Amino acid sequence: MSQPSPEVYERGRGMDAHNQVMREIRSRKDETYDPHEPTRVWIDEDNTPGGVYQSLTIILNTGGCRWARAGGCTMCGYVAESVEGGSVPHDALMDQIDACLDHERENADERSGLIKIYTSGSFLDEREVGAETRDAIASAFADRERIVVESLPDFVDREKLSDFTDRGLATDVAVGLETATDRVRHDCVNKYFDFEDFVAATAEADAAGAGVKAYLLMKPPFLSEREALEDMVESVRRCAEHCHTVSMNPCNVQRHTMVEDLHFEGGYRPPWLWSVAAVLERTADADAIVVSDPVGAGSDRGPHNCGDCDDRVQRAIKDFDLRQDPSVFEQVACDCEATWETVLDEETSFAMPLTR
Repeated sequence: MSQPSPEVYERGRGMDAHNQVMREIRSRKDETYDPHEPTRVWIDEDNTPGGVYQSLTIILNTGGCRWARAGGCTMCGYVAESVEGGSVPHDALMDQIDACLDHERENADERSGLIKIYTSGSFLDEREVGAETRDAIASAFADRERIVVESLPDFVDREKLSDFTDRGLATDVAVGLETATDRVRHDCVNKYFDFEDFVAATAEADAAGAGVKAYLLMKPPFLSEREALEDMVESVRRCAEHCHTVSMNPCNVQRHTMVEDLHFEGGYRPPWLWSVAAVLERTADADAIVVSDPVGAGSDRGPHNCGDCDDRVQRAIKDFDLRQDPSVFEQVACDCEATWETVLDEETSFAMPLTR
């Protein structure tokens, strides 16, 4: 990643103190990455409005999210995996796409109906992925059934999305909203936009014939377990009024982030898997597909319970994602539920975490 600078993105956005801290943290990164290789690629299954698909998930290695390069979100370390120099040329990005297609041929019995493309920033930001590359990627996947591209609300534009919708692809924009509560998004996550900007982006996507998938963040820093849980329940319900899918991502401790510093100073614990299950159970009747994919589940740096039941609860969450049946959570139990319930009742945001 090029040396972070507040000039990379508009001044006056986010919290200056957060941005200053995050720029210092990100400057510790010294790894370098090959611009011809994707950051990550894998095969999975996803629940969509069109049914359950085998999915090919691609994280392109770009010059990085420009908001993160200005400081950015307190929990996000993806920009640390970005290429030096702030941009990646068209040919290198297409080499990354070829590498992902090779991965699919080698690891899947059939081609994936769903393609998910992320950049750890905004795919629709032309400083990350230029118009030529966007059109070439749309052409490369025109014969698939569905595609998801990630973007901040600023860059959601019907003309850009028409590269995909005009080719007959069912298209979704994944927006990292994090929470429907503006104060939490601004002060805990350090994201600059408001919920009304997200709503405007959903309208722009709809005008292009595209849908929206909202990404929420379970338990950003500075919230107690109870506050985080209740914020997610409310956020899922508010998002369901504007998009067809809500993906709740439990926060994990990524490198080169404020959350990592807090975690190792004893000031942050990732959410309990019981909290994730509780949100899914309480919002199962929402007018949207509600899913969660806890990254690093069961580890100290990821969402976890006591260690004995983590795998069982994680499997129940995955089962719920595909079947949307909250009864799956009745089939898992553990003594540590009592500890979790105590945390919900007793933990306060100014003296947390109550447990590790």
